Amino acid sequence: MHTRKGYKVYPLTVAQKFHLYYQDFCPKKQVVNIGTSLTIEVELNWDELKKAIYKAYERCESMRLRLAQDKEGNWYQYVVEKEERDIEFVDFSGKTMEEAESIMRQWTEVPFAHQDKPLNRIVMIHMPDGYNGIYFLADHITMDAQSLICFMKDIIELYCNANYEGIEYPSEMASYIEQLQKDLAYEAGCKAKTRDEEFFRKLIESSEPIYNGLDGTRKLEEERKKTGEPDLRAAVNVSDSVDSALDIFHLEEEPTRRLMSFCEKYHVSLACLLIMGLRTYFQKMNGNDDVSINTAIARRATLMEKKSGGTRIHSFPFRTIISEDKTFLEGIYEIRDKQNEMFRHANYNPVSYFAYRAQLYHTQNGQTYEPMSLTYQPLTLREKGLDKLGGIKYKTKWYPNGATTQGMYLTVMHRSDDNGLDFNFEHQIKAVSKKELEYLYYYLCKIMFKGTENPNLPIGDIMKLI
Repeated sequence: MHTRKGYKVYPLTVAQKFHLYYQDFCPKKQVVNIGTSLTIEVELNWDELKKAIYKAYERCESMRLRLAQDKEGNWYQYVVEKEERDIEFVDFSGKTMEEAESIMRQWTEVPFAHQDKPLNRIVMIHMPDGYNGIYFLADHITMDAQSLICFMKDIIELYCNANYEGIEYPSEMASYIEQLQKDLAYEAGCKAKTRDEEFFRKLIESSEPIYNGLDGTRKLEEERKKTGEPDLRAAVNVSDSVDSALDIFHLEEEPTRRLMSFCEKYHVSLACLLIMGLRTYFQKMNGNDDVSINTAIARRATLMEKKSGGTRIHSFPFRTIISEDKTFLEGIYEIRDKQNEMFRHANYNPVSYFAYRAQLYHTQNGQTYEPMSLTYQPLTLREKGLDKLGGIKYKTKWYPNGATTQGMYLTVMHRSDDNGLDFNFEHQIKAVSKKELEYLYYYLCKIMFKGTENPNLPIGDIMKLI
């Protein structure tokens, strides 16, 4: 049995290797950083908060994860018994909110040293607006947004249980190592893996997708000219710089509620509605019924997967061919059915997917069929217990790390204060402009509202009406 510093070591999972893979190609190593803050409108006992943080570390194995590299350059992982480093405290009194947030953005742009070092950082913060809480930074190789929210929720519940009456002690977290062993057993080979591979191979072999641009067919036509291939169906949608910006558009509480009511009425997820809105936008701009975008799948169906921490996201192209004479609702149901089918096979290695597709259709490095990626993050801190805190106001904020290897990545999340939607567009500054994003967001909303108000209207009519 291999050990390091007395701890058993394990290989990395496919989801972890994916983050290392694109980090290797990125000149800005902070590309795998996730930075966020959570603050509440009450005075905090900082000693008690520190105790809650240490307790949360104790309960969550993936927060004590370490990486190490062998002589051949292979990375592996192990979990240390406890975290003993000090939890910092920073008082932002005397600074403006903009200055405080600028400092936290700078923290988010500092990459972690991987070899045998902690892969997260927690700072207790007192903000200029009187709110108090924590800034939290994690390496994506050890955490995704869902496990990050789960961990922060654990800190709050542990703190509140110790300091307020009537707040139950939070239920135990699940073992990261147990879940990791299950994932590694799947990756080593089993019937389920064979079935998943067959599913995706058939999907890829069915026919070649086509690239749809944010501003129409310009990029595809440019790529055809450049390569001298008039029938080329793939294009390059990234720039020569990974420098990124984060532009956020806010949808108010009431219109968000209308979209959510539609989803409840027709038994579909908001993710289906978002995909329908985006693909209809690209269909309108490019004149193709055939539209592909990348979508992230959280792979957290079981209780163990939900509570074991770590990073579990697999990202696959989501392709739909929906004709203009289909109704908006028919399109959404088609997306729902296809999503459900994909979820069943989502443990498959996305890198193998992209490698097989590139080999089959002879795409060159950098060429893609997908103009963007989408993640919908349904989990909020408001759920499951935190509504018992007597209406205490709290704020969450995400901080960009300043780099992305993708042209455009949209993360849609619910705001903590009113449950409205935030559309977070992280994009390469040289690949996509803010003006293009404003245009996309404007038409995405128009399509979603027109469609939800008239679900039996053909898609072609909706595109004419907006």
